Amino acid sequence: MAFPRCSSSLSSMTLFCWHPRLSSPRQTFTSDCRRLISASAISSESVGNLTRSRTMLKGMSLGELEKWVQSNGFRPAQALMLWKCLYGNSCWAQCPDELTGLNKDFKRMLTENTDMKPLSVKDVLTASDGTHKILFTLDDGLVIETVVIPCSRGRTTVCVSSQVGCAMNCQFCYTGRMGLRRHLRTAEIVEQAIFARRLFSTKFGSITNVVFMGMGEPLHNIDNVIKAAAIMVDEQGLHFSPRKVTVSTSGLVPQLKRFLKESNCALAVSLNATTDEVRNWIMPINRKYNLSLLLETLREGIRFKHKYKVLFEYVMLEGVNDSIEDARRLIELVRDIPCKINLISFNPHRGSMFKPTREEKMIEFRNVLAEAGCVVFLRLSRGDDQMAACGQLGEPGEVQPPLLRVPLRFQTAL
Repeated sequence: MAFPRCSSSLSSMTLFCWHPRLSSPRQTFTSDCRRLISASAISSESVGNLTRSRTMLKGMSLGELEKWVQSNGFRPAQALMLWKCLYGNSCWAQCPDELTGLNKDFKRMLTENTDMKPLSVKDVLTASDGTHKILFTLDDGLVIETVVIPCSRGRTTVCVSSQVGCAMNCQFCYTGRMGLRRHLRTAEIVEQAIFARRLFSTKFGSITNVVFMGMGEPLHNIDNVIKAAAIMVDEQGLHFSPRKVTVSTSGLVPQLKRFLKESNCALAVSLNATTDEVRNWIMPINRKYNLSLLLETLREGIRFKHKYKVLFEYVMLEGVNDSIEDARRLIELVRDIPCKINLISFNPHRGSMFKPTREEKMIEFRNVLAEAGCVVFLRLSRGDDQMAACGQLGEPGEVQPPLLRVPLRFQTAL
């Protein structure tokens, strides 16, 4: 598959097709990434501040796009054709030169009044296990990170960010050390998935899954996240299965209720503790929405959702939340909630006080859950040698949120 050449955006993604007579796939991919970054930087410089006053096409739903197209004197049917150029037909257009099949006057209007590329590639880092971390520069100079995770079973997942930084201050998370810089706009979220498809579809095959588990607390930015997720699952849009678009949350209860009512995408809840004492410490959001309230909200919210299962994420911290007593409490906490449980190894980062639970202890913990009938998985770290693993994204500045006081009984363990 080839893309039309685009002078004001990224050049054709056929750069990423590997040919057996050329250099190795990894060498070719690396050199192509450099050309991609260079083209993106030139594009950003040439467009300058003008793009910021233009209409951002990828920030609109299909209904909004139809109204906007009509307000500019064109038929609503042109909106669907434009929508398919942006998201469907394996086109994923990022500049007017890639908008094929559109009315010439319509295309001219789009060229003069719209912006199609809210992100610029700053760098692409490749971990030893094949995980890729993409650093994107936003139009205000801030940087976000997106991770593409290939799987030997034919599944490739893109992990998108929803904020620059995060306000939740989870004590084990590197992104939380940044604090919140700002919410991402709808277009900035959607574009991460589009870039992943353009960059990696020829390398890994189709991007099959999207997880909102990058930088930020997705439900803290719920308007833009719900809208972005809707574009991703739209049959005329990116057409991901709703079951394969997963939005994660640390437990913002009012937004959680809204998400369960308005979205048919999957839900992941970062639990990470079995008592309010521990969760109050490692996840301060629990002081406002405690375990009992969070879990009761889930029970109520999914009661009428057909065959819906919550994914509980549980980052295992040595000596903090990994005891057999914790495993038994966890069984009771999730009772009567259709769910799966992911046990996640803590990924160390600079300045952290925590240590990962030993593998044999994780297996023992898993076995207790499995014997009680829980569906439980051990999730391996991916991309940790490039700070691309769970809880490792971002770059804290000089001013950071406060580290919370360690409860007395855990001070020895740490």
